[in-house]
Amino acid sequence: MGFKAAMVIAIAGAGLVSACSADRESIARLERALGSDPSATRALEHWCAARGLAANPVVTARVLAEAPPPEPDGLRQRLAAGPEAVLGYRHVELVCGGRVLSVAHNWYRRDHLSAAMNAVLDGSDAPFGKVVAPLRFTRETIDSRHGGEPGCPHGTVLSQVALLRLPDGAPLALVTECYTRAAIQR
Repeated sequence: MGFKAAMVIAIAGAGLVSACSADRESIARLERALGSDPSATRALEHWCAARGLAANPVVTARVLAEAPPPEPDGLRQRLAAGPEAVLGYRHVELVCGGRVLSVAHNWYRRDHLSAAMNAVLDGSDAPFGKVVAPLRFTRETIDSRHGGEPGCPHGTVLSQVALLRLPDGAPLALVTECYTRAAIQR
């Protein structure tokens, strides 16, 4: 290999390392932003506004699946839900300015929500976090990793599993959130 070819390869390699480093830094900043608010929706709206990802930084939920999949192992135990409890499920994309920022699987206790909240979740594109915000829930992150959890789409750059709790500590929802590359690009 000649000197010119070696230089081209070295420069290209340095560019890839720099891009990977920038991605890691952006992912770490996104992870910190998500950790700053119990509502991923609210955190994503702040993120979208701060990064200029949309002229109108409002996050909406695009419902992907109507029928829930089989319940994951241990779900009812984590939600402190007996066999008689009716669970809700939403599989959505959280979108800001046309960008899909995340894909989320959300299992929740319908009996902990008002009838009005359940109706909104059943029939609209309102994100879960906005609908249940009056409940003043907290967020307990169970797992956060760069890359995808099982069930996340290919290309997920950050995934989190979290348990949302009511102020009295009762479990409200178990969410798996898969953040896309579009969330970290400008």
